Amino acid sequence: MMRWYGGGMSGVGWIFMGLFWIALIALIIWLVLRLLPSSGHAGPTPTAPPQLPGPDSAIDILDRRFAAGEIDLETYQSHRAALIAARGGR
Repeated sequence: MMRWYGGGMSGVGWIFMGLFWIALIALIIWLVLRLLPSSGHAGPTPTAPPQLPGPDSAIDILDRRFAAGEIDLETYQSHRAALIAARGGR
């Protein structure tokens, strides 16, 4: 009868090899799920919600009205000076 050199792998060796492959496949699946963008659940690094524009300041509204031609230059300058004075000169 012919024997292989070393007698082959024992039962414990087969168990460790099986556990190694199960762990390797689980690691690969975990990495793929972690790196791909998720659509149904919050992932490990959730993105911030989009920032909605806040309310415009009074000067922004005044600038927009002047640019649209709703008010004339004299009204624009007087209102702008009043708003700046009310803010304390900032």
